[in-house]
Amino acid sequence: MPASAVQFHKKAVPPEAATLDELRVVAAKCRACPLWKNATQTVFGEGPGDAEIVFVGEQPGDREDRANRPFVGPAGQLLDRALIEAGIDRSKVYVTNAVKHFKNEKIGKVRLHKKPSEREVAACRPWLEAELKALLPRVVVALGATAARSLAGKDFRVTRERGKVFTRHPWARQFLATIHPSAILRMPSGDREAGYRDLVADLKKIPRQNHHEP
Repeated sequence: MPASAVQFHKKAVPPEAATLDELRVVAAKCRACPLWKNATQTVFGEGPGDAEIVFVGEQPGDREDRANRPFVGPAGQLLDRALIEAGIDRSKVYVTNAVKHFKNEKIGKVRLHKKPSEREVAACRPWLEAELKALLPRVVVALGATAARSLAGKDFRVTRERGKVFTRHPWARQFLATIHPSAILRMPSGDREAGYRDLVADLKKIPRQNHHEP
């Protein structure tokens, strides 16, 4: 285990200039908010360390919490399909969440998703910032309102700004927000196809690499 990770275990705060592997080790011990108590584990981001595009969702779901991998449940599968249609190679992007623990309410044997509070999002934001600092991506894509507000501020509205490419962001050259795939899955069955098409259309707006850039 890297020495820089060991010394931060007690505080469980992101080390400066840490690699993704170091951050993953330290984040596993994070107790900055109470969400860890009802979650199986911290679910950190996943993808290549040189990814040019980073997708940020709200939080891991039940399946992600058990598998310790982001975007592997139904919403992740829908995102995978949308990426294919948009011409984006899923293996070359990095996926993570604004909140690293699964916030849930247990009803019988079923754990139901609960929306994280602003305080919980704020407590987890240093981990998201540390990931982006380590990655230095070209494009950051916020999936849903929670991720968008974590990345762009509490006044940002996905309903108003979705699909727009912003060229100023602290951790990337471009920033774009769109609907979270899970929101599409919650739509009435008659509206899901239109919601999915809107997601694909937004993903197609992600700026492609200009090979003439330095």
